[in-house]
Amino acid sequence: MKWVFVLLFVACAVHVHLRGRVRHRLGRQLLDHSTFMAPINVLMYAFSRVPTTPFLDDPGRHFPELEPLRANWPAIRDEARRLRELQHIKAADGYTDVGFNSFFRRGWKRFYLKWYDDAHPSAAQLCPVTTGLLRDIPSVKAAMFTELPPGSELRPHRDPYAGSLRLHLGLETPNDEGCFIEVDGQRYSWRDGQWTMFDETFIHRARNDTQSNRIILFCDVERPLRLAPVRAINRFVARHLIAAGASPNVEGDRTGGFNRLFKHFYALRLKAKGLRERNQSLYYGLKYTAVALVAAFIVWI
Repeated sequence: MKWVFVLLFVACAVHVHLRGRVRHRLGRQLLDHSTFMAPINVLMYAFSRVPTTPFLDDPGRHFPELEPLRANWPAIRDEARRLRELQHIKAADGYTDVGFNSFFRRGWKRFYLKWYDDAHPSAAQLCPVTTGLLRDIPSVKAAMFTELPPGSELRPHRDPYAGSLRLHLGLETPNDEGCFIEVDGQRYSWRDGQWTMFDETFIHRARNDTQSNRIILFCDVERPLRLAPVRAINRFVARHLIAAGASPNVEGDRTGGFNRLFKHFYALRLKAKGLRERNQSLYYGLKYTAVALVAAFIVWI
């Protein structure tokens, strides 16, 4: 029975790696968080009630409850502009955003509206229109304003969990082909008042090669699933695992358990980076030895 589970895990990990046209190098994929989430992600794909393609055409047809967001985009944009003027759309203060920490180094910024919970107190105070709209759409599990300034980029990556789909609603964009996101090699350029939805577990990247700023409303929308037990699994993982990634905008907002631990983990990561700079052979030798030991332990138990 143990070997059945091992083989199932390997099969799911291989499926996740080969899914789509764009793939990570095998060495990177072995250590990617999506590999460890592969069995549950394959379950999400298998029972999805919407297509499992990189982009989902016409989000409003699949998710009619989202239409108030598009209908009220000018009011949402006004609140986002006000936040930018106040410099609240920004990188995290310290190491309090494990999910997006690497993005800040290349210019990306954010302001959380909600994260698998009700609105942050700061968001409810500063963005009453947007948080009010989101409160009436329970399928939106997470939302934020995100900014991609001129010259910024997000390197190729995939998100770890397939229990949601990602919605981008253009608020203040360059309206130019030079500002784009690519999902599994398919390119989309943001436009004011227009939206797109995609599966963030495909490898994707973004760039702003224009001279204008880009601000969007970014939402994670619960994936519609067949069968009540599968929906229950998705909500359990979201409530007890994904929700632990909550990150504050200001003091007084909730910080999830993962982010409370992140600063301690990052101190170790900095030491590992220092070792990599001094001795790459030793660094990668230790790294892959650790992976092999973990795999051996799993097989042994």
